Amino acid sequence: MKILSWNINGIRSVVKKGFLEILQREQPDALALQEIRADSIEPTVEWDIRTLWYEIFWNPSTVKKGYAGTAWLAKNPPLAASRGIGHDLDGEGRALAIEYDTCTLVSVYTPNAKEDLSRLALRQQWDAAFLEYLKALATKKPVVVCGDLNVAHMEIDLANPKPNRGKKGFTDEERAGFGAFLQNGFVDTFRHLHPDETGAYTWWSHFANSRARNVGWRIDYALVSDSLVSKLSDAFIRPDIHGSDHCPVGIVLEM
Repeated sequence: MKILSWNINGIRSVVKKGFLEILQREQPDALALQEIRADSIEPTVEWDIRTLWYEIFWNPSTVKKGYAGTAWLAKNPPLAASRGIGHDLDGEGRALAIEYDTCTLVSVYTPNAKEDLSRLALRQQWDAAFLEYLKALATKKPVVVCGDLNVAHMEIDLANPKPNRGKKGFTDEERAGFGAFLQNGFVDTFRHLHPDETGAYTWWSHFANSRARNVGWRIDYALVSDSLVSKLSDAFIRPDIHGSDHCPVGIVLEM
């Protein structure tokens, strides 16, 4: 079971930058999308996606058009799909789950703390609520969490940790929020298989030619319930895939 996750920074934009060709080449069983920034796509594009045998599940923002939102593209029809986690930010379309016999897949777009950290307290509330949501799901079957978690967990996860300490995406509070997932039965798949790999980033600023110089952050993840670790055969990052300021990440589970 190959699962990909990608913050596409706008579905309409990425479609113009080779999204369908990437989908056809990668052939994931399921693709989690974040920051879709739309509540629909052109019928011709939707048809093209469906001709590649994907069913589409949307969770767009209902409070602000062209903002946030999550989605799943799935080759195998799930048993059910559910939107939101029971939080005030559900209107921003930040979480979407699809359930299968063997596991539940969650696409998440964690709220940004903002440059001035004005949303940090709200972000902490989200992290706590999202963890409780995942723990509840995990009482029923194993969980795979894919998405933009908007935090670099360790110093190895960003190119310039010292000057960014305390800034959005690398505050002690956000890092602790991520650490709580790992302390409660979830595993960071990439670090599990690549504990010492440096220069492995998933997001780059548009400024100062950051991507070409690989001055980036690893803020996109695939987490799994610890019961799935024995089935994990690969965890990877695709920095060669462009079209967004993020690149896809993925895992392969022997299910």
